[in-house]
Amino acid sequence: MSVDPRVSIHPDSSVLMAAIAARLITKLVDVQDKYGEATVVLTGGTVGIGTLKAVADSPAAPAVDWSRVNFWWGDERFVAADDPDRNTKQAFEALLSRIPVDPERIHQPASSDDFDSPEEAAEDYARRLREAARAEHAADMSENRPENPGALPRLDVVLLGVGPDAHVASLFPEQGGIREKERTVVGVRNSPKPPPQRISLTLPAINTAAEVWMVVAGEDKAGAVGLALAGANPVQVPAAGPRGTSRTLWLIDENAASRVPQQLVRKDAAGA
Repeated sequence: MSVDPRVSIHPDSSVLMAAIAARLITKLVDVQDKYGEATVVLTGGTVGIGTLKAVADSPAAPAVDWSRVNFWWGDERFVAADDPDRNTKQAFEALLSRIPVDPERIHQPASSDDFDSPEEAAEDYARRLREAARAEHAADMSENRPENPGALPRLDVVLLGVGPDAHVASLFPEQGGIREKERTVVGVRNSPKPPPQRISLTLPAINTAAEVWMVVAGEDKAGAVGLALAGANPVQVPAAGPRGTSRTLWLIDENAASRVPQQLVRKDAAGA
């Protein structure tokens, strides 16, 4: 069951990224204490990659057992694997090459080196998510285990940036991806933001996550943030659609917060 979003505003983007990093480290430790492992869905963009660098730089980073963290991505550019535009490549440079990860737990979306079309890459990513869900289901010895595994593993935290046009992941206003109701992953063509071909988790997939964190900085995002938090239709304003099952957080800087409905504002740099 989704909950109303909470908004935490930070003075500027550098403070914001450090605060998100500290929050993420704490969350991963807590989840590992409960489940033995944790799963995070990463995002790209300035704030997303800056946050990963802040995690790597944090003296608290060793508190996480990084060998027991599963990494997925909310979206990826369908370009060559070594293309600098790849979210995964940027994530390796910022964080994953700097911590003791288990390579088997890093689930990179396929590149254009692997498949001929973003649709094929999307099907491959959806298949791998199903396989992870089955493996998790088989390992779950609790009495509350569901009868059948779902299409997705447990997602503890999904990080999402927001574009000036209010897109999230690679779900753009009015396009087919944001209208998808069934599939967990879609191929994207004709993206209004280069590169034109991408793959993306859908809202039905994102909204299975326990926590969704919307991480946003910059005055150019203020309109999108304001519309999303005012309850706009996700087809026109995709950022209005993501909802975690236990928590939805908007972690933003003051520039991005200028049009946030005041009743939602929580100026709390520590962020409970």
